[in-house]
Amino acid sequence: MSMKEAKPAAVKSKSPVDSDAIRELAELLSETGLTEIEIEQNGLRMRVARGGVAMAAPVMHAPAAHTPPAPAVEASKPSGPNPGAVPSPMVGTVYVAPEPGKPPFVSVGSTVKEGDTLMIVEAMKTMNPIVAPRGGKVSEICIENGQPVEFGQALLIIS
Repeated sequence: MSMKEAKPAAVKSKSPVDSDAIRELAELLSETGLTEIEIEQNGLRMRVARGGVAMAAPVMHAPAAHTPPAPAVEASKPSGPNPGAVPSPMVGTVYVAPEPGKPPFVSVGSTVKEGDTLMIVEAMKTMNPIVAPRGGKVSEICIENGQPVEFGQALLIIS
């Protein structure tokens, strides 16, 4: 009898996976040309990736083969992110103008004040304005119009 009692306790519970959200993220992968998207909301983390992920897993299990290239890449980078960099708050496609054919919101040399719109990041068919976190002069634009961007990627630099 104890074996029969154990079976009902082993019933699998349904996980709170939002298949519609996964489909939207997969569609965003196709639209932007990205290979992977990871988001976290309300304590739930979702990662959607395409192509070759299963083959990449064994490489991650071999730290000796993966570790040496990292210091070489870091050695060529500056000692940290530029303090004037404005990072992308999300994964999406960046647009520098309000609509095609219109002049860009800002260009190199433009003076901006806190709250000015700098560009737009489209994510999941929603246009999200990126505003200046502080005032200053645009010293560099790090992206191109229509380019896919990652979370935290520098969009431009305000000095």
